[in-house]
Amino acid sequence: MKAIVQRVTCASVTVEGRLVSSIGRGMCVLLGISRDDSSKEAEWMAKKLLNLRIFNDPTTNKPWDRNVVEVGQEILCVSQFTLCHVLKGNKPDFHNALGSDASKPMYEDFLARLQSLYKPEAVKGGEFGAFMQVHIQNDGPITLQLDSPQLTAIARVSENKRKAKLNAKGGNSKPVGDGPEATGPGVAVVMEAATDKHTELEELKDE
Repeated sequence: MKAIVQRVTCASVTVEGRLVSSIGRGMCVLLGISRDDSSKEAEWMAKKLLNLRIFNDPTTNKPWDRNVVEVGQEILCVSQFTLCHVLKGNKPDFHNALGSDASKPMYEDFLARLQSLYKPEAVKGGEFGAFMQVHIQNDGPITLQLDSPQLTAIARVSENKRKAKLNAKGGNSKPVGDGPEATGPGVAVVMEAATDKHTELEELKDE
């Protein structure tokens, strides 16, 4: 699961000139759901968004000190399947995105999760499957990209496979990793990445 997060002074979604939803100060989230995502990734992303410190302290004006819940601001979360792209030359390919039949209920469940963890009236959504105009007034500008641990693990596996192929052809690139496996065969690091996924998700309990 991938999210582009922007701190905003206001944001809104319209479809064919019709206002779907709007917020004042808060955060606008563009959410990409991949075909490998599950409820664990959704839980991680929802908690991370609500705890992300991108706001100033309202009393001291200290930057990067408060999250959206602490400052009582709003969230606009819009489904954005194009975040799950890969480039084939100059053309984007979206085969990594979860199909619409499965992603719609997952997106709706994600909104409901945010609302239950925060407050329903402060979390707004777009219109799934529609051609939307998303108006974002970025405050700062402040824009962050969040990748769930599962997506990070998959990216690492993909990179290690590429490097393993390069090694087989006589290259000298080493697989990506931080442990002893980093200097071993690509397969060992693939297993490390899969283990990291579960480890990082478990760490949610301690955050």
